Amino acid sequence: GQGRQLGMGRNLAVLKAELGAQARSAFQALASLKSSSSTVAAGISSTSEAACGELAQAPQLTTVVPAVQYTQWVFRELPELMEIRQGNEVLIGFPALIDHTTHVEMQVFDEPEVAARHHRTGLRRLVALQIREALKYLEKNIPDLSAMSMAFMTLGGSADELRQQIIEVALDRAFLQDPLPTDATAFSRRIEEGRGRLTLIAHEVARTASQVLNEYAVASRKLKEARAPKDVVDDVTAQLERLMPTRFLTATPWPQLAHLPRYLKAIAMRLDKQRADPARDAKHLAELRPLEQRCWRQLAGRKGVADARLTEFRWLLEELRVSLFAQELRTPQPVSAKRLEKFWAQMSG
Repeated sequence: GQGRQLGMGRNLAVLKAELGAQARSAFQALASLKSSSSTVAAGISSTSEAACGELAQAPQLTTVVPAVQYTQWVFRELPELMEIRQGNEVLIGFPALIDHTTHVEMQVFDEPEVAARHHRTGLRRLVALQIREALKYLEKNIPDLSAMSMAFMTLGGSADELRQQIIEVALDRAFLQDPLPTDATAFSRRIEEGRGRLTLIAHEVARTASQVLNEYAVASRKLKEARAPKDVVDDVTAQLERLMPTRFLTATPWPQLAHLPRYLKAIAMRLDKQRADPARDAKHLAELRPLEQRCWRQLAGRKGVADARLTEFRWLLEELRVSLFAQELRTPQPVSAKRLEKFWAQMSG
């Protein structure tokens, strides 16, 4: 706003990651100021004149907290974007519902992917608030929760956390398939359509979680018993940490979640084979490492900023591991180091 250069670099994603927080705070403060008369953002509070002056001086204001709390869809249609005028400029904002556990609030973001991520979580909360009784029943009837929880505890989680993840994924799959509802009528229709299938979907998610946790337990046990070289132990440990964070159910996209048992089974098979032919394992690991190191460097540089092609490459690396270390399990598509090199070149070019 003052014409000062805040940063410079050849990688836009890295600059966005470094400067995004302060830019987002300034934008949200401005959106709150400008949207007090806007019908779409009627629930966003205005700030004081002092905040106006502060915004003019610096781009790192704290986010203005929206005032109106919603437990039902009583606001108007939520558009994909809204215009915010600042002097002679027109800024584009992206409204989103924000989850506050007991209610949702409305907030405007400057980046569509950030707004979309928050909005899905907020919309899920709004759904949950409409079906409280069904959720109470579901929470008490997750199949095999006790057995799964024992394995889940090794990831640092509790039975309650596992239950919550299963329910979150089930809500997304039952009520929040794309395109998401944008008005009260579409939202009500989605609630009615999803009620009848919620329990079946939750049981499907629980079965998937059980399969994943069972294979994780096997792979972890094999790793402890394998007495493999340090390179192999370090590589497998890092792979397990990537595949199985504490929130693996919600952190893993649903299509990939179905493949997690196969990836984990491939780890166990690799550890068995490594003992018989360590040279072969070392050869495959050397082939894999340059590709992975490039990917992890790029992901780290983006500091959480999403990139669909990089995410696709990340999961292709898991398929390459299956192809190299456990060919018997097969892959959904042909995959090789050469193919991934070509994919990377296209992605970077």
